[in-house]
Amino acid sequence: MKPTIKAFFDELTKTITYVVSDDVTKECAIIDSVLNYEHKSGRTSTASADAVVQYIIKNKLLTVWILETHVHADHLSAAQYLKSNLGGSIAIGEHVTEVQKIFAGVFNAGHNFCIDGSQFDTLLKDGDEIKLGGLLGTAIHTPGHTPACMTFVFADAAFVGDTLFMPDYGTARTDFPGGDAATLYQSIQKIFELPDHTRLYMCHDYLTEHRKEYAWESTVAEEKSHNIHIHSGVSEKEFVEERNRRDATLPVPKLILPSVQVNMRAGHLPPHEDDGKHYLKIPVDVI
Repeated sequence: MKPTIKAFFDELTKTITYVVSDDVTKECAIIDSVLNYEHKSGRTSTASADAVVQYIIKNKLLTVWILETHVHADHLSAAQYLKSNLGGSIAIGEHVTEVQKIFAGVFNAGHNFCIDGSQFDTLLKDGDEIKLGGLLGTAIHTPGHTPACMTFVFADAAFVGDTLFMPDYGTARTDFPGGDAATLYQSIQKIFELPDHTRLYMCHDYLTEHRKEYAWESTVAEEKSHNIHIHSGVSEKEFVEERNRRDATLPVPKLILPSVQVNMRAGHLPPHEDDGKHYLKIPVDVI
């Protein structure tokens, strides 16, 4: 049984949110949602998430899972908003605790910030099953971009987060705290062990010099043959050298500071202060 997959593209953050559903039972999972955020004004909005809500209601789907492939550094998660409107269990890889430990210090989150992953409803281990009606999915731990990265596989479809991009764009950066190029190489080999026809769905897409339209679906075979960073025949040593060289040239993501503070809390804003307002911190000379 193959899932029905609906993609929602947020052009501002170049993020793709997916709704994966079982046609028989109407159960669905939402993968990598977006809470819109205007960094100049500090204002949030729910336009992207509302499009997901409307689709689910229109198609009479039942939200069972709200899945995060990792703690994103380029957009805020709408997980809490979606849960409040649709229900479902918010889940992420169990190694989110490592990310929380790192960034609790970066943002001086205080003693009230738990670093045990308890902000999420479910912490997934490598190999855990994800039941979605008649579909039985699998969570695969694919670290390297971050320690908590997971790939979610439902039948012939795998949602790879930031681990891979379209073949002409390559692979995820590994210079964030807890990232590692050699680890990413090994994680991608796990993805390459899936059947060649497996459809791979990206969390982001960026246009290239030779491609002027956004795309976010590839296959294992296409990645193994054409990925500019890690096609078949590229050794771990070659990949690590090129990945580290490229990472040294990349700018810090524009939304990394607000994104991580929210996403390490499962989509919650930091607790409101004594004036009843929420504040995001900007650490100076840290990132």
